[in-house]
Amino acid sequence: MVVVHDKLFSGTRWADPITTGVLEVHSPATGSVVGRVAETTVEDLDEMINQARDSFESGIWRKTPPAERGALIGRVADMIEERQAEVCRILSDEMGTPASTAAMIQVTPTLGVLRYYSKLAADFPWSEVRNGDFGASVVTRQPVGVVAAITAWNVPLYLNAAKLGPALLSGSSVVLKPSSATPLSALWLADLFREAGLPEGVLSVVTGPSSVGDHLVSSPEVDKISFTGSTGVGKHIAKIAAENLTRCSLELGGKSAAIVLEDADLASAGGTMVFSALMNSGQACVSQNRILAPRSRYDEVVNALVENVSLMPVGDPADEGTMFGPLANHKQQASVEGYIRKGVEEGATVAYGGGKVEGLPAEVADGAFVQPTVFRDVDNSMTIAQEEIFGPVIQVIPYDSVDEAVQIANDSEFGLAGAVYSQDPDAALAVAQRVRTGTMGINWYAFDPTAPFGGFKNSGIGRENGPEGLDAYCELQSVLMPFGWEPSEG
Repeated sequence: MVVVHDKLFSGTRWADPITTGVLEVHSPATGSVVGRVAETTVEDLDEMINQARDSFESGIWRKTPPAERGALIGRVADMIEERQAEVCRILSDEMGTPASTAAMIQVTPTLGVLRYYSKLAADFPWSEVRNGDFGASVVTRQPVGVVAAITAWNVPLYLNAAKLGPALLSGSSVVLKPSSATPLSALWLADLFREAGLPEGVLSVVTGPSSVGDHLVSSPEVDKISFTGSTGVGKHIAKIAAENLTRCSLELGGKSAAIVLEDADLASAGGTMVFSALMNSGQACVSQNRILAPRSRYDEVVNALVENVSLMPVGDPADEGTMFGPLANHKQQASVEGYIRKGVEEGATVAYGGGKVEGLPAEVADGAFVQPTVFRDVDNSMTIAQEEIFGPVIQVIPYDSVDEAVQIANDSEFGLAGAVYSQDPDAALAVAQRVRTGTMGINWYAFDPTAPFGGFKNSGIGRENGPEGLDAYCELQSVLMPFGWEPSEG
Protein backbone atom coordinates (compact mmCIF):
# COMPACT_ATOMS: atom_id res chain seq x y z
CA MET A 1 0.00 0.00 0.00
CA VAL A 2 1.28 3.48 -0.92
CA VAL A 3 0.82 6.14 1.77
CA VAL A 4 -0.12 9.50 0.24
CA HIS A 5 -0.01 12.90 1.94
CA ASP A 6 -0.93 15.60 -0.57
CA LYS A 7 -1.03 18.26 2.14
CA LEU A 8 1.73 19.63 4.37
CA PHE A 9 1.68 19.27 8.15
CA SER A 10 2.01 22.99 8.83
CA GLY A 11 1.24 24.60 12.16
CA THR A 12 -0.39 21.49 13.69
CA ARG A 13 -2.84 21.17 10.82
CA TRP A 14 -2.92 19.79 7.31
CA ALA A 15 -2.54 22.62 4.79
CA ASP A 16 -2.29 22.94 1.03
CA PRO A 17 1.29 23.36 -0.24
CA ILE A 18 2.25 26.35 -2.38
CA THR A 19 3.37 24.13 -5.26
CA THR A 20 2.58 20.60 -6.41
CA GLY A 21 6.03 19.11 -5.85
CA VAL A 22 6.02 15.52 -4.60
CA LEU A 23 8.63 13.63 -2.58
CA GLU A 24 8.57 9.89 -3.29
CA VAL A 25 9.58 7.35 -0.64
CA HIS A 26 11.04 4.05 -1.87
CA SER A 27 11.38 0.76 -0.02
CA PRO A 28 15.06 -0.20 0.28
CA ALA A 29 13.99 -3.84 0.16
CA THR A 30 11.90 -3.86 -3.02
CA GLY A 31 12.66 -0.50 -4.59
CA SER A 32 8.95 0.15 -4.99
CA VAL A 33 7.25 3.42 -4.09
CA VAL A 34 5.72 3.15 -0.60
CA GLY A 35 4.83 6.80 -0.07
CA ARG A 36 4.25 10.14 -1.74
CA VAL A 37 4.26 13.33 0.30
CA ALA A 38 3.88 16.98 -0.58
CA GLU A 39 7.30 18.59 -0.87
CA THR A 40 8.02 21.61 1.32
CA THR A 41 9.34 24.65 -0.52
CA VAL A 42 11.30 27.51 1.03
CA GLU A 43 8.10 29.59 0.92
CA ASP A 44 6.18 26.85 2.74
CA LEU A 45 8.97 26.64 5.29
CA ASP A 46 8.91 30.37 5.95
CA GLU A 47 5.21 30.07 6.72
CA MET A 48 5.93 27.19 9.12
CA ILE A 49 8.61 29.21 10.91
CA ASN A 50 6.28 32.21 11.14
CA GLN A 51 3.53 30.04 12.62
CA ALA A 52 5.96 28.66 15.17
CA ARG A 53 7.06 32.17 16.13
CA ASP A 54 3.49 33.48 16.32
CA SER A 55 2.31 30.55 18.42
CA PHE A 56 5.23 30.98 20.79
CA GLU A 57 4.75 34.72 21.21
CA SER A 58 1.01 34.29 21.73
CA GLY A 59 1.67 31.95 24.64
CA ILE A 60 -0.97 29.48 23.46
CA TRP A 61 1.35 26.60 24.39
CA ARG A 62 4.15 28.04 26.53
CA LYS A 63 1.61 29.45 29.02
CA THR A 64 -0.13 26.07 29.30
CA PRO A 65 0.79 24.63 32.73
CA PRO A 66 3.61 22.05 32.54
CA ALA A 67 1.34 19.37 34.00
CA GLU A 68 -1.06 19.80 31.07
CA ARG A 69 1.78 19.78 28.56
CA GLY A 70 3.07 16.56 30.13
CA ALA A 71 -0.39 15.00 30.06
CA LEU A 72 -0.66 15.62 26.33
CA ILE A 73 2.71 13.96 25.73
CA GLY A 74 1.50 11.00 27.79
CA ARG A 75 -1.64 10.74 25.63
CA VAL A 76 0.53 10.56 22.52
CA ALA A 77 2.52 7.70 24.07
CA ASP A 78 -0.73 5.82 24.74
CA MET A 79 -1.84 6.36 21.13
CA ILE A 80 1.48 5.03 19.81
CA GLU A 81 1.12 1.90 21.93
CA GLU A 82 -2.44 1.36 20.70
CA ARG A 83 -1.37 1.76 17.05
CA GLN A 84 1.98 0.02 17.26
CA ALA A 85 1.27 -2.41 14.40
CA GLU A 86 0.44 0.50 12.11
CA VAL A 87 3.64 2.43 12.71
CA CYS A 88 5.80 -0.72 12.56
CA ARG A 89 4.42 -1.35 9.07
CA ILE A 90 5.24 2.23 8.06
CA LEU A 91 8.78 1.92 9.43
CA SER A 92 9.30 -1.41 7.69
CA ASP A 93 8.15 0.07 4.39
CA GLU A 94 10.17 3.28 4.45
CA MET A 95 13.45 2.01 5.93
CA GLY A 96 13.41 -1.76 5.36
CA THR A 97 13.55 -2.77 9.01
CA PRO A 98 11.67 -5.93 10.07
CA ALA A 99 8.55 -5.04 12.05
CA SER A 100 9.85 -6.92 15.10
CA THR A 101 13.05 -4.86 15.04
CA ALA A 102 11.07 -1.65 14.65
CA ALA A 103 9.04 -2.57 17.72
CA MET A 104 12.15 -3.35 19.77
CA ILE A 105 14.52 -0.50 18.90
CA GLN A 106 12.04 2.22 17.93
CA VAL A 107 8.60 1.82 19.49
CA THR A 108 9.79 0.64 22.91
CA PRO A 109 12.30 3.47 23.46
CA THR A 110 9.83 5.98 21.99
CA LEU A 111 7.25 5.01 24.58
CA GLY A 112 9.92 5.18 27.27
CA VAL A 113 11.14 8.67 26.41
CA LEU A 114 7.67 10.19 25.97
CA ARG A 115 6.35 8.70 29.21
CA TYR A 116 9.46 9.83 31.05
CA TYR A 117 8.96 13.43 29.97
CA SER A 118 5.24 13.22 30.64
CA LYS A 119 6.02 12.33 34.28
CA LEU A 120 8.97 14.71 34.59
CA ALA A 121 6.61 17.66 34.17
CA ALA A 122 5.58 17.35 37.83
CA ASP A 123 9.10 17.10 39.29
CA PHE A 124 11.20 19.38 37.08
CA PRO A 125 12.47 22.56 38.84
CA TRP A 126 10.58 25.04 36.67
CA SER A 127 11.04 27.65 39.41
CA GLU A 128 13.21 27.66 42.52
CA VAL A 129 14.48 30.10 45.12
CA ARG A 130 18.21 30.33 45.82
CA ASN A 131 19.60 32.22 48.78
CA GLY A 132 22.98 33.88 48.46
CA ASP A 133 25.10 36.80 49.63
CA PHE A 134 22.64 39.35 48.24
CA GLY A 135 19.45 37.70 49.44
CA ALA A 136 17.06 35.53 47.46
CA SER A 137 17.01 34.97 43.71
CA VAL A 138 14.10 33.39 41.89
CA VAL A 139 15.48 31.11 39.16
CA THR A 140 13.04 30.00 36.45
CA ARG A 141 13.39 27.75 33.45
CA GLN A 142 11.58 29.19 30.47
CA PRO A 143 11.07 27.68 27.00
CA VAL A 144 13.85 28.45 24.55
CA GLY A 145 11.44 29.55 21.81
CA VAL A 146 11.30 28.24 18.24
CA VAL A 147 13.13 24.93 17.84
CA ALA A 148 14.47 23.53 14.57
CA ALA A 149 14.68 19.76 15.10
CA ILE A 150 16.50 17.80 12.40
CA THR A 151 16.71 14.01 12.49
CA ALA A 152 18.37 11.12 10.67
CA TRP A 153 16.82 8.18 8.82
CA ASN A 154 18.14 5.25 10.84
CA VAL A 155 15.69 5.18 13.80
CA PRO A 156 13.28 7.95 12.80
CA LEU A 157 10.36 7.33 15.17
CA TYR A 158 12.58 7.36 18.24
CA LEU A 159 14.74 10.27 17.09
CA ASN A 160 11.69 12.43 16.38
CA ALA A 161 10.07 11.56 19.71
CA ALA A 162 13.31 12.18 21.63
CA LYS A 163 13.26 15.77 20.37
CA LEU A 164 9.53 16.47 20.38
CA GLY A 165 9.03 15.16 23.93
CA PRO A 166 11.34 17.57 25.79
CA ALA A 167 11.00 20.45 23.31
CA LEU A 168 7.22 20.51 23.60
CA LEU A 169 7.30 19.89 27.35
CA SER A 170 9.45 23.00 27.69
CA GLY A 171 6.69 25.04 26.06
CA SER A 172 8.63 25.69 22.86
CA SER A 173 7.24 25.53 19.33
CA VAL A 174 8.90 23.10 16.91
CA VAL A 175 9.65 22.85 13.21
CA LEU A 176 10.68 19.22 12.63
CA LYS A 177 12.81 18.28 9.62
CA PRO A 178 13.04 14.48 9.27
CA SER A 179 15.21 12.81 6.67
CA SER A 180 13.73 12.93 3.17
CA ALA A 181 14.03 9.12 3.20
CA THR A 182 11.74 8.69 6.22
CA PRO A 183 8.99 11.34 6.22
CA LEU A 184 6.08 8.91 6.63
CA SER A 185 6.74 8.02 10.27
CA ALA A 186 7.37 11.70 11.11
CA LEU A 187 4.04 12.79 9.65
CA TRP A 188 2.30 9.89 11.41
CA LEU A 189 3.77 10.95 14.76
CA ALA A 190 3.03 14.65 14.25
CA ASP A 191 -0.59 13.88 13.48
CA LEU A 192 -0.90 12.08 16.81
CA PHE A 193 0.12 15.31 18.57
CA ARG A 194 -2.56 17.14 16.59
CA GLU A 195 -5.11 14.52 17.52
CA ALA A 196 -4.05 14.69 21.17
CA GLY A 197 -4.87 18.41 21.25
CA LEU A 198 -1.63 20.29 20.54
CA PRO A 199 -2.64 23.87 19.65
CA GLU A 200 -2.40 25.21 16.11
CA GLY A 201 0.91 26.71 15.07
CA VAL A 202 3.06 24.80 17.55
CA LEU A 203 4.34 21.93 15.35
CA SER A 204 5.24 21.64 11.67
CA VAL A 205 6.98 18.93 9.64
CA VAL A 206 9.32 19.82 6.77
CA THR A 207 9.30 17.24 3.97
CA GLY A 208 12.06 18.29 1.63
CA PRO A 209 15.74 18.05 0.70
CA SER A 210 18.76 19.14 2.71
CA SER A 211 18.75 22.57 1.02
CA VAL A 212 15.45 23.30 2.76
CA GLY A 213 17.06 22.20 6.00
CA ASP A 214 19.82 24.78 5.47
CA HIS A 215 17.15 27.46 5.11
CA LEU A 216 15.58 26.32 8.36
CA VAL A 217 18.75 26.48 10.46
CA SER A 218 19.73 29.80 8.86
CA SER A 219 16.53 31.51 9.95
CA PRO A 220 17.01 34.28 12.53
CA GLU A 221 13.58 33.30 13.90
CA VAL A 222 14.98 29.96 15.11
CA ASP A 223 16.15 30.07 18.74
CA LYS A 224 17.49 26.53 19.06
CA ILE A 225 18.76 23.85 16.68
CA SER A 226 18.70 20.21 17.71
CA PHE A 227 20.34 17.89 15.17
CA THR A 228 20.93 14.15 14.98
CA GLY A 229 22.99 12.83 12.08
CA SER A 230 26.49 12.55 10.70
CA THR A 231 29.45 14.43 12.11
CA GLY A 232 30.10 16.13 8.78
CA VAL A 233 26.59 17.55 8.52
CA GLY A 234 26.70 18.47 12.21
CA LYS A 235 29.79 20.61 11.62
CA HIS A 236 28.05 22.25 8.66
CA ILE A 237 25.02 23.10 10.78
CA ALA A 238 27.21 24.41 13.60
CA LYS A 239 28.88 26.86 11.20
CA ILE A 240 25.49 28.15 10.06
CA ALA A 241 24.26 28.41 13.65
CA ALA A 242 27.32 30.43 14.62
CA GLU A 243 26.32 33.22 12.23
CA ASN A 244 23.19 33.94 14.29
CA LEU A 245 24.57 32.67 17.62
CA THR A 246 21.74 30.15 17.56
CA ARG A 247 21.87 27.64 20.41
CA CYS A 248 22.80 24.24 19.05
CA SER A 249 22.74 20.62 20.23
CA LEU A 250 24.43 18.02 18.03
CA GLU A 251 24.09 14.24 18.41
CA LEU A 252 26.55 12.86 15.88
CA GLY A 253 28.46 9.76 14.87
CA GLY A 254 30.24 7.03 16.76
CA LYS A 255 32.78 4.24 16.49
CA SER A 256 32.15 2.53 19.79
CA ALA A 257 34.10 -0.26 21.44
CA ALA A 258 32.96 -3.24 23.47
CA ILE A 259 35.74 -4.35 25.82
CA VAL A 260 35.67 -8.06 26.63
CA LEU A 261 37.52 -8.70 29.90
CA GLU A 262 39.31 -11.97 30.68
CA ASP A 263 36.48 -13.31 32.85
CA ALA A 264 33.62 -12.53 30.43
CA ASP A 265 30.97 -15.23 30.05
CA LEU A 266 30.94 -15.63 26.27
CA ALA A 267 28.07 -18.09 26.33
CA SER A 268 25.74 -15.33 27.51
CA ALA A 269 27.59 -12.33 26.09
CA GLY A 270 28.03 -13.42 22.49
CA GLY A 271 24.47 -12.73 21.38
CA THR A 272 24.32 -9.44 23.23
CA MET A 273 27.59 -8.24 21.66
CA VAL A 274 26.31 -9.09 18.20
CA PHE A 275 23.01 -7.31 18.79
CA SER A 276 24.80 -4.20 20.10
CA ALA A 277 27.16 -4.24 17.12
CA LEU A 278 24.66 -4.99 14.38
CA MET A 279 21.35 -3.60 15.60
CA ASN A 280 19.32 -2.12 12.76
CA SER A 281 21.65 -3.85 10.27
CA GLY A 282 24.53 -1.90 11.82
CA GLN A 283 22.89 1.44 11.03
CA ALA A 284 23.11 2.86 14.54
CA CYS A 285 25.32 5.64 15.87
CA VAL A 286 25.75 3.65 19.10
CA SER A 287 26.76 0.46 17.30
CA GLN A 288 29.61 -1.22 19.20
CA ASN A 289 31.27 -2.89 16.25
CA ARG A 290 34.85 -2.62 17.57
CA ILE A 291 35.12 -5.71 19.77
CA LEU A 292 38.27 -5.58 21.91
CA ALA A 293 39.22 -9.11 22.95
CA PRO A 294 42.01 -10.29 25.29
CA ARG A 295 44.65 -12.06 23.23
CA SER A 296 44.40 -15.11 25.50
CA ARG A 297 40.74 -15.58 24.50
CA TYR A 298 40.83 -14.00 21.05
CA ASP A 299 39.81 -17.10 19.09
CA GLU A 300 37.02 -17.81 21.57
CA VAL A 301 35.60 -14.33 21.10
CA VAL A 302 35.79 -14.51 17.31
CA ASN A 303 34.13 -17.95 17.30
CA ALA A 304 31.34 -16.75 19.62
CA LEU A 305 30.63 -13.77 17.39
CA VAL A 306 30.65 -15.86 14.20
CA GLU A 307 28.36 -18.44 15.75
CA ASN A 308 25.81 -15.84 16.81
CA VAL A 309 25.91 -13.87 13.56
CA SER A 310 25.38 -17.06 11.57
CA LEU A 311 22.13 -17.72 13.46
CA MET A 312 20.59 -14.37 12.45
CA PRO A 313 18.81 -14.56 9.08
CA VAL A 314 19.15 -11.81 6.47
CA GLY A 315 16.23 -11.26 4.14
CA ASP A 316 12.85 -9.81 3.33
CA PRO A 317 11.79 -7.52 6.20
CA ALA A 318 8.22 -8.73 5.65
CA ASP A 319 9.32 -12.23 6.73
CA GLU A 320 8.76 -12.69 10.48
CA GLY A 321 11.97 -14.71 10.78
CA THR A 322 14.22 -11.99 9.35
CA MET A 323 16.74 -10.43 11.75
CA PHE A 324 18.62 -8.21 9.29
CA GLY A 325 16.83 -6.29 6.56
CA PRO A 326 18.42 -4.15 3.85
CA LEU A 327 20.42 -0.99 4.35
CA ALA A 328 18.74 2.36 3.77
CA ASN A 329 19.55 2.58 0.08
CA HIS A 330 21.95 1.38 -2.61
CA LYS A 331 24.35 4.25 -1.95
CA GLN A 332 24.76 3.05 1.62
CA GLN A 333 25.09 -0.53 0.38
CA ALA A 334 27.94 0.47 -1.95
CA SER A 335 29.65 2.40 0.85
CA VAL A 336 29.58 -0.57 3.22
CA GLU A 337 30.78 -2.97 0.54
CA GLY A 338 33.66 -0.55 -0.08
CA TYR A 339 34.64 -0.71 3.59
CA ILE A 340 34.63 -4.52 3.47
CA ARG A 341 37.00 -4.46 0.49
CA LYS A 342 39.18 -1.90 2.27
CA GLY A 343 39.41 -4.14 5.32
CA VAL A 344 40.71 -7.01 3.22
CA GLU A 345 43.14 -4.74 1.37
CA GLU A 346 44.59 -3.47 4.66
CA GLY A 347 45.21 -6.97 5.99
CA ALA A 348 42.16 -7.91 8.05
CA THR A 349 40.77 -11.44 7.68
CA VAL A 350 37.11 -12.18 6.98
CA ALA A 351 35.99 -14.67 9.62
CA TYR A 352 32.39 -14.63 8.44
CA GLY A 353 30.46 -13.05 5.59
CA GLY A 354 32.04 -10.53 3.30
CA GLY A 355 30.06 -11.59 0.24
CA LYS A 356 26.65 -11.22 -1.34
CA VAL A 357 23.48 -12.28 0.42
CA GLU A 358 22.33 -15.50 -1.25
CA GLY A 359 18.88 -17.00 -1.60
CA LEU A 360 16.84 -13.81 -1.39
CA PRO A 361 13.22 -14.02 -2.61
CA ALA A 362 12.71 -12.59 -6.09
CA GLU A 363 10.71 -9.60 -4.82
CA VAL A 364 13.69 -8.32 -2.78
CA ALA A 365 16.54 -9.68 -4.91
CA ASP A 366 17.59 -6.16 -5.92
CA GLY A 367 17.32 -4.72 -2.41
CA ALA A 368 20.16 -2.92 -0.65
CA PHE A 369 21.34 -5.97 1.30
CA VAL A 370 24.82 -6.54 2.75
CA GLN A 371 25.90 -9.82 4.31
CA PRO A 372 26.82 -9.37 8.00
CA THR A 373 30.60 -9.57 8.20
CA VAL A 374 33.04 -10.35 11.03
CA PHE A 375 36.69 -9.31 10.61
CA ARG A 376 39.53 -10.74 12.68
CA ASP A 377 43.22 -9.76 12.72
CA VAL A 378 42.22 -6.11 12.89
CA ASP A 379 44.56 -3.34 14.00
CA ASN A 380 42.94 -0.24 15.40
CA SER A 381 44.76 1.94 12.87
CA MET A 382 42.89 0.30 9.97
CA THR A 383 40.22 2.28 8.14
CA ILE A 384 37.48 -0.13 9.19
CA ALA A 385 38.42 0.41 12.85
CA GLN A 386 38.56 4.20 12.65
CA GLU A 387 35.72 5.26 10.37
CA GLU A 388 32.00 4.91 11.02
CA ILE A 389 30.82 2.23 8.58
CA PHE A 390 27.09 2.35 9.39
CA GLY A 391 26.55 -1.19 8.25
CA PRO A 392 26.73 -4.79 9.53
CA VAL A 393 30.51 -5.08 9.92
CA ILE A 394 32.26 -6.19 13.14
CA GLN A 395 35.99 -5.71 13.76
CA VAL A 396 37.66 -7.87 16.44
CA ILE A 397 40.82 -6.25 17.82
CA PRO A 398 43.21 -8.06 20.23
CA TYR A 399 44.74 -6.52 23.35
CA ASP A 400 47.28 -7.69 25.94
CA SER A 401 46.28 -5.70 29.03
CA VAL A 402 43.33 -3.74 30.35
CA ASP A 403 45.35 -0.56 30.04
CA GLU A 404 45.91 -1.31 26.35
CA ALA A 405 42.19 -2.06 25.89
CA VAL A 406 41.28 1.33 27.34
CA GLN A 407 43.89 3.01 25.15
CA ILE A 408 42.47 1.32 22.03
CA ALA A 409 38.90 2.20 22.99
CA ASN A 410 39.92 5.85 23.40
CA ASP A 411 41.94 5.90 20.17
CA SER A 412 39.06 7.31 18.13
CA GLU A 413 37.79 10.72 17.04
CA PHE A 414 34.41 9.64 18.45
CA GLY A 415 33.10 9.02 21.95
CA LEU A 416 29.43 8.12 21.93
CA ALA A 417 28.82 4.64 23.36
CA GLY A 418 30.48 1.43 24.50
CA ALA A 419 30.29 -1.56 26.80
CA VAL A 420 32.39 -3.72 29.08
CA TYR A 421 31.78 -7.47 29.47
CA SER A 422 32.80 -9.13 32.72
CA GLN A 423 31.42 -11.32 35.49
CA ASP A 424 32.56 -8.65 37.98
CA PRO A 425 30.30 -5.58 37.50
CA ASP A 426 32.39 -3.42 39.84
CA ALA A 427 35.60 -4.16 37.96
CA ALA A 428 33.78 -3.53 34.68
CA LEU A 429 32.47 -0.20 35.99
CA ALA A 430 36.00 0.89 36.85
CA VAL A 431 37.09 0.13 33.28
CA ALA A 432 34.01 1.83 31.78
CA GLN A 433 34.74 5.05 33.64
CA ARG A 434 38.18 5.23 32.02
CA VAL A 435 36.69 5.28 28.51
CA ARG A 436 36.13 8.75 27.03
CA THR A 437 32.60 8.20 25.85
CA GLY A 438 29.19 9.56 26.79
CA THR A 439 27.33 6.30 27.46
CA MET A 440 28.44 2.82 28.47
CA GLY A 441 26.82 -0.46 29.43
CA ILE A 442 27.97 -3.38 31.56
CA ASN A 443 27.24 -6.72 29.88
CA TRP A 444 24.69 -5.04 27.58
CA TYR A 445 23.74 -1.69 26.12
CA ALA A 446 20.47 0.22 25.93
CA PHE A 447 19.03 3.71 26.11
CA ASP A 448 17.79 4.86 29.50
CA PRO A 449 15.33 7.77 29.14
CA THR A 450 16.19 8.95 32.67
CA ALA A 451 19.94 9.25 31.95
CA PRO A 452 21.69 11.78 29.69
CA PHE A 453 22.64 10.55 26.23
CA GLY A 454 25.29 12.13 24.03
CA GLY A 455 28.95 12.02 23.20
CA PHE A 456 32.47 13.25 23.79
CA LYS A 457 34.77 14.55 21.04
CA ASN A 458 33.34 14.40 17.49
CA SER A 459 30.27 12.56 18.69
CA GLY A 460 28.54 15.82 19.45
CA ILE A 461 27.65 18.68 21.75
CA GLY A 462 24.99 18.53 24.45
CA ARG A 463 22.81 15.78 25.87
CA GLU A 464 19.38 14.26 25.25
CA ASN A 465 17.21 12.27 27.69
CA GLY A 466 16.95 12.78 31.43
CA PRO A 467 16.35 16.20 32.98
CA GLU A 468 19.42 17.35 31.06
CA GLY A 469 17.50 16.72 27.83
CA LEU A 470 14.72 19.05 28.97
CA ASP A 471 17.23 21.65 30.16
CA ALA A 472 18.52 21.78 26.58
CA TYR A 473 15.22 23.40 25.52
CA CYS A 474 15.07 25.88 28.41
CA GLU A 475 16.52 29.31 29.09
CA LEU A 476 17.46 30.19 32.67
CA GLN A 477 16.32 33.49 34.14
CA SER A 478 17.47 34.79 37.54
CA VAL A 479 15.55 37.56 39.34
CA LEU A 480 17.24 39.07 42.41
CA MET A 481 14.64 39.96 45.05
CA PRO A 482 14.80 42.71 47.70
CA PHE A 483 16.43 41.98 51.07
CA GLY A 484 13.99 40.32 53.43
CA TRP A 485 11.73 38.99 50.68
CA GLU A 486 10.06 35.64 51.42
CA PRO A 487 8.23 33.54 48.80
CA SER A 488 4.46 33.53 49.17
CA GLU A 489 2.67 30.27 49.82
CA GLY A 490 1.76 28.28 46.72
